[in-house]
Amino acid sequence: MNKFVILIAAISFAAISYSQDKLPAPAISTVWGESVTPENVWSQYPRPMMTRQNWKNLNGEWDYAILPVGSSSPERYDGKILVPFPVESSLSGVGKSVGDKNELWYRRTFTIPAEWKDCNINLNFGGVDWMADIWVNGVYMGKHKGAYSPFSLDITEAVADGENRLEVRVFDPTDKGTQPRGKQVVNPDAAKPKGIWYTPVTGIWQTVWLEPVPVNSITALKITPDVDKMRLYVAASVTGKGVIKVEVIDGVNCVATASGVASGPVEVAMPEDTKLWSTEAPHLYDLKISLIEDGKTTDSVGSYAAMRKVGIKRGKDKVRRFTLNDSTIFHFGPLDQGWWPDGLYTPPSYDAMIYDIDKTKELGFNMIRKHIKVEPQLWYEYCDRNGILVWQDMPSGDKNTKWENHNYYKSPEFERSEESAAQYRTEWNEIMDNLHNHPCIVVWVPFNEGWGQFDTKNVAAWTKSKDPSRLVNAASGGNFFYGAGDILDVHNYPAPRIYLLDDDKANVIGEYGGIGYPIKGHLWQPDKNWGYIEFRSPKDVTDKYVEYVDILDGMAGMAYTGAVYTQTTDVEGEVNGLLTYDRKKTKVDACRVREANRRLIEAHSRTGARR
Repeated sequence: MNKFVILIAAISFAAISYSQDKLPAPAISTVWGESVTPENVWSQYPRPMMTRQNWKNLNGEWDYAILPVGSSSPERYDGKILVPFPVESSLSGVGKSVGDKNELWYRRTFTIPAEWKDCNINLNFGGVDWMADIWVNGVYMGKHKGAYSPFSLDITEAVADGENRLEVRVFDPTDKGTQPRGKQVVNPDAAKPKGIWYTPVTGIWQTVWLEPVPVNSITALKITPDVDKMRLYVAASVTGKGVIKVEVIDGVNCVATASGVASGPVEVAMPEDTKLWSTEAPHLYDLKISLIEDGKTTDSVGSYAAMRKVGIKRGKDKVRRFTLNDSTIFHFGPLDQGWWPDGLYTPPSYDAMIYDIDKTKELGFNMIRKHIKVEPQLWYEYCDRNGILVWQDMPSGDKNTKWENHNYYKSPEFERSEESAAQYRTEWNEIMDNLHNHPCIVVWVPFNEGWGQFDTKNVAAWTKSKDPSRLVNAASGGNFFYGAGDILDVHNYPAPRIYLLDDDKANVIGEYGGIGYPIKGHLWQPDKNWGYIEFRSPKDVTDKYVEYVDILDGMAGMAYTGAVYTQTTDVEGEVNGLLTYDRKKTKVDACRVREANRRLIEAHSRTGARR
């Protein structure tokens, strides 16, 4: 990526002016991106797992400036940026690089509604890449490090009647640092992304909003089902003390209720006729969770839950297979990277975001591997409501180590610095906390292909101990496996192939395929596009796709219990998607792909509700 150019007009800082290289506008865009305006940008309430009625959306036009690291708050700003789109994206209205020598500053004003006067005020960020410092009316509010988890600040003491000033400073070194950053790299030429690495993403990339909360309020929820005991456990974090009351609602009827002290989880006995969540019948129960102090309700939030059980069991043929509610199920879905030509990390709109999920289901898959990225909570809610299983990756970081295919017990392991390891653990912990309540997530994936992989056994064991209700795929790609986790995961391109099995694990092929098909008029760049193999027609792509499914069918009969096809959409220079990068073309015969996918899943699943 072109470096930020500093033009020195004089020795004093006040006399320095700046010029940023503007990234080329993308050659393609989505239909949703074409209709984005400052007035209609991401208006949905962003936290479906803990809802309140009153909130104020801060998305829209903000002031922005790019300054050298360590600069004071800008005296003047460079222009307007459309939040929540990252500054490098075309939808931000900026399209400029930042780099590791500079910081991105934001500014906007807001007012507090008069009816909030007796409440505390929380300022919430859905996601900021990577390190954010926040000021309100010149008062420093706090810092957060981590691109992939939301965070909140109590700004009550700093806000005033009338207009308030909010400033945010962001630093993001991308691959010049060791923090988790997924597939972002600083390329020498931003117009030509290289291979599997993509354009950097800097700054606010999810919704920012204000919310009034009582002084004694609920700050977080942890919801965990236990199908064997037919219990639902709800733990609430609160700012004060009191009793937590949980009401479980099915439609308009309250079917279960329980109360307990706020310091521990509330155990809710579910009724005998409880409906289990499955891919074919993804039943959800609404929740009303109240905080009661001295007999009075001080706070109440909405949520939802599902009763479902994830596991592995050995069949009569001695093969260990995935289970859902104790019935075997074959996990089959695409590698979903969640990138957009106009918004980069940020989908142009809610409708755009759920389009990919709808297409995945229409194509007959029952699972998505969310690849080294974390989406807004609304993405997972949609999967919850539509019965899509999710494998959730931890975004990779630090210095990428060489992927040594077929090398599963390399010694010694890559060693991160103490600072790098601590940041990884902090962010992984926050990601797991943020997504814990979503029933769609069935597998945690701490590492991918050795990228920044370290201390594998301990990281996998910690992940499992933090959340024993789900499976752990310690090292997708299988290299540096060390026998950790619940799953042995190998990658092979282009055709699926068995070359390693572990009798004590569930065996899967975590990536295969990558069938390329460039379609003129729907390419991120005119040349240097690639796939692992390449064809020139939907029929040829579909023929090869179905051939690979037939191979998987034989592998599933022998040993495998899950597979991930690369990939949902084209991404920048990769043209191996089932859809084009702009989502305007489906590159396969959808009916044939759906038929093949359903045949594979149904042949190797014995799903059904236990009760």
